[in-house]
Amino acid sequence: MVDYHAANNQSAGGAQTYMEQENDWDRDLLLDPAWEKQQRKTFTAWCNSHLRKAGTQIENIEEDFRDGLKLMLLLEVISGERLPKPERGKMRVHKINNVNKALDFIASKGVKLVSIGAEEIVDGNAKMTLGMIWTIILRFAIQDISVEETSAKEGLLLWCQRKTAPYKNVNVQNFHISWKDGLAFNALIHRHRPDLIDYDSLRKDDPVTNLNNAFEVAEKHLDIPKMLDAEDIVGTLRPDEKAIMTYVSCFYHAFSGAQKAETAANRICKVLAVNQENEQMMEDYEKLASDLLEWIRRTIPWLENRTQEKTVKDLQAKQEDFRDYRTVHKPPKVQEKCQLEISFNTLQTKLRLNNRPAFMPSEGRMVSDINTAWHTLEGAEKGYEEWILSEIRRLERLEHLAEKFHQKAAIHESWTDGKEAMLTQKDYETSTLSEVKALLRKHEAFESDLAAHQDRVEQIAAIAQELNELDYYDAASVNARCQKICEQWDILGSLTHSRKESLERTEKQLESIDELYLEYAKRAAPFNNWMEGAMEDLQDMFIVHNIEEIQGLISAHEQFKSTLPEANKEREAIQAIQAEVQRIAQSNGIKLSGANPYTTITPKSIDSKWEKAMAMVPQRDNALQDELNKQNNNDSLRATFAAQANAVGAYLQAKMEEIGRISIEMNGTLEDQLTNLKDYQTTIMSYMPEINKLEGHHQQIQEALIFDNQYTSYTMEHLRVGWEQLLTTIARTINEVENQILTRDAKGISQEQLFEYRASFNHFDKDHSGGLKAEEFKACLISLGYDVENDKQGDSEFNRIMGIVDPNSTGVVTFQAFIDFMSRETTDTDTADQVIASFKILAGDKNFITADELRRELPPDQAEYCIARMAPYAGPDGVPGALDYMSFSTALYGESDL
Repeated sequence: MVDYHAANNQSAGGAQTYMEQENDWDRDLLLDPAWEKQQRKTFTAWCNSHLRKAGTQIENIEEDFRDGLKLMLLLEVISGERLPKPERGKMRVHKINNVNKALDFIASKGVKLVSIGAEEIVDGNAKMTLGMIWTIILRFAIQDISVEETSAKEGLLLWCQRKTAPYKNVNVQNFHISWKDGLAFNALIHRHRPDLIDYDSLRKDDPVTNLNNAFEVAEKHLDIPKMLDAEDIVGTLRPDEKAIMTYVSCFYHAFSGAQKAETAANRICKVLAVNQENEQMMEDYEKLASDLLEWIRRTIPWLENRTQEKTVKDLQAKQEDFRDYRTVHKPPKVQEKCQLEISFNTLQTKLRLNNRPAFMPSEGRMVSDINTAWHTLEGAEKGYEEWILSEIRRLERLEHLAEKFHQKAAIHESWTDGKEAMLTQKDYETSTLSEVKALLRKHEAFESDLAAHQDRVEQIAAIAQELNELDYYDAASVNARCQKICEQWDILGSLTHSRKESLERTEKQLESIDELYLEYAKRAAPFNNWMEGAMEDLQDMFIVHNIEEIQGLISAHEQFKSTLPEANKEREAIQAIQAEVQRIAQSNGIKLSGANPYTTITPKSIDSKWEKAMAMVPQRDNALQDELNKQNNNDSLRATFAAQANAVGAYLQAKMEEIGRISIEMNGTLEDQLTNLKDYQTTIMSYMPEINKLEGHHQQIQEALIFDNQYTSYTMEHLRVGWEQLLTTIARTINEVENQILTRDAKGISQEQLFEYRASFNHFDKDHSGGLKAEEFKACLISLGYDVENDKQGDSEFNRIMGIVDPNSTGVVTFQAFIDFMSRETTDTDTADQVIASFKILAGDKNFITADELRRELPPDQAEYCIARMAPYAGPDGVPGALDYMSFSTALYGESDL
């Protein structure tokens, strides 16, 4: 039977609701004999269902309550309370006193009895007696029914509609004609006890059979007495609403245990849904973190590769690959890293809001681990970029030196060609004195030439040594050629010394010499050597990196040109010597035997080299001017990049300060703040073309091999980091507001409370740092009504709160920690004890639960989720297949591998 004792424990606050329901009572309807018959039968059965507990019953409802004794007994049974001791006398006054005691008890429960007096009950007034019983039924059987904050009658009707909604031919809209065909009664039983009713065998056109089936099953299996006859309901155009409500309320109380089980199942479903969602977020985080770390692991060795290339072109291909990495491959990974941090913060917020332990990623996959790996990546990236630039400089230097080496070597080898044969010939043995003197002078000129070439040989050796020090890839061939030149040079020196000794021995015997030839040779040789040196300098390659260096070369070239008039005078003087020889020979009738015996340098060769040198001067002018134009263009590129970089740098600094102010001074609803922040983020992203424009300028700078810029202190790397930091700061600020919305929605905190918390926090955040120091936080708590004054009790309470909001003892309380603390102080969350209590209801008060019970009470996916994770129950009262729901529930809120 239904236990109504709990109804007596409700406060009188439900009296208003009850009175509104009582006003539905229309005593004039009792004039309808059919309805009065139904009410009499129903109310009598209802009273007997409770009086039976006290070992008695009534036969005639208006007669058996006249003395007040059974009426008081009925109230004691359904309320579980003791009424004043009844009077046992048989006189009318005794009966009236007993009925008044019963009516006073009803009134004490917040029930206003209208037009019902003790005398009318004692006199056996059927109309008033039925009204009184209906009032008792309303108060003790129906008033405590509430579904979604509806009134008792509406709640009972809504309960019936929900329970019978899946059944065909059942449409409960009221408590009269909706129940005439009996299907609604059968649907209620079948919904809760499908083993008692074969609903599919019932027919809508056989209401009597349907009603009798439901009434008999309810009486036999549910301990609900038969309160109406099927014929009375079917034979009435509109069954009595009070009788039907009374009957249906018995079904509601009979199945209230199932309702509790449904509520428990809903709670478990909610908890499991949260846990499943959190597990999915954990899996997503682990995968994204693993993928990002794997990409970093693969990329760092590539960035640390320092394999040297042989040519600038090969190294520039590496530089192009690095540029693709910077512009194509890295940006998506920057976004993944930002999203990873946002996902981690959101997950931790959800776990904290749902009273779950904090998420601890797998070893090596913490956000700090990813930041460390990312920092290592950026360090390798910076080192790789610096290495490429230094390698380009090195290879350019190497190519320049190698070309210079081969040019000087070719000139030297050309000069030395045939010198060994010349120095080893014995022509002086058959020569005349003049010829010997000429040979000696010629040899002296050669020695002068040899000494002049000593500097070139030393230059060749120095260049070869520098190529070796710079690790030139073809150093072996350079060394071989240099070694050959040095060895040949030593041979030439030795041969020169030997020939000189031979000529000097012969000179003592021969004295004829032509002084003019000698003078010509002595002056022509150094001049010729000077011209060769000048031609060599005019053809010399140069590498400069700024305007000052090229201007220095131009100045040196101008200085060289200023010496040309003096050099031309020397050339004319040398040519004058040869002309004097010709004049003397002609004037004295001397027939010259051939070329100047002291030198192979002819006036024609001098003029030819002079013309070539003069032709090279304007070519050198043009080359230097072209380089000056190039350096001017490079300087323009520097200025263009600097202007854009200074603008971007100022923009990034201003926006970083602005976002700092926005995060502190935001107002409006959190949704408005989120919308404004996302609009602000869109505005910031619209600046991306300026960043790309700067990247274009930077690419031009690199392609032009410009390595410094005096017009700006900003580097591209510095601005890239600033831009990424700005985007990350905005994303984190948006995530903070989203977490506040999540906190507000999950904890039920109103918008006004959030504004109050934000206003209080900002008021005491004097330096606008986004955090409160300990004394500022204490002042904030005091402003919100917390007793943390400077006394022993206040200090203890404040230390407790600081342990919650600042577990790492940093001395600073963030706004998010402040909101989390206030939300925990003002709202409630699910706990392990609540979940255990819910499972206990589903298990029928057992200390374990079975797989069949889980599958019957929970949705399939969540039932299987529990079965897969619950440990076997090890208690002595267990059965085969018993599952331990207590350890499972505790694990949901503690350290768990779920």
